Amino acid sequence: MSLDLHPSPGGAPLHRQVAAQASMETRLLLRNGEQVLLAVVIPVIALVGGVLAADRVGLDFSRPAVDALTPGVLALAVMSTSFTSLAIATGFERRYGVLKRLGSSPLPRHGLLLGKIGALLLVEVLQLAVLSGVALTLGWDPDPGWLAAGLAVVAGTAAFASLGLLLAGALRAEATLAAANLVYLLLLVGGGVVLPTSTYGAAEHVIGWLPSGALGDAMRTALIDGRVDLAALAILIGWAVVGSALTARTFTWE
Repeated sequence: MSLDLHPSPGGAPLHRQVAAQASMETRLLLRNGEQVLLAVVIPVIALVGGVLAADRVGLDFSRPAVDALTPGVLALAVMSTSFTSLAIATGFERRYGVLKRLGSSPLPRHGLLLGKIGALLLVEVLQLAVLSGVALTLGWDPDPGWLAAGLAVVAGTAAFASLGLLLAGALRAEATLAAANLVYLLLLVGGGVVLPTSTYGAAEHVIGWLPSGALGDAMRTALIDGRVDLAALAILIGWAVVGSALTARTFTWE
């Protein structure tokens, strides 16, 4: 009896390669203790601590503190993953030659980037699910502007991911680690991401042009007012376009 074998050499279809890369990137992110700290633990602490401390520190919101703070904390989670975690992970991948080796694999370079973006979105879904569960436990009563919130998450991810890759592709790994954490802390405190930009007084209009302020405003408009903040989305898209263009010109794979 003869066997009719028809070998089909070649790489897997692009969508399967991207899915496999996204799955691997997701596992690597979730296995890293520092990334989990940035992705989940710090936003949860910010949410619970902010809600418990709102009355004591004199924060005056027109809605319950949990309703006012939760959209900003969700924005913080998106920023922590799509900017800080991505920048640090990519910086060290460059240092150890991982990107160089992946760049010579059957997976094309745009496929590698799509895999990273897919991993970011998967981790963000997990983050938002955990934080939403905590917020609901604390009494959160959101306006069901989920489509508007989804648009804000996608635009915010694009903006911060482009900036994270710009940072990782231009600096050494150790410098990327320091700079990404410093920027994260500065935006957390003064970037209008957790607290509304209106609480910053005269700096409100400047902070609103930052990607952190725009993302926070877009999430608050979606989950408090149930509307799409077109101005904030336009700012995020602008940051994404500029960041992507600069990354394409400056990013080095090793």
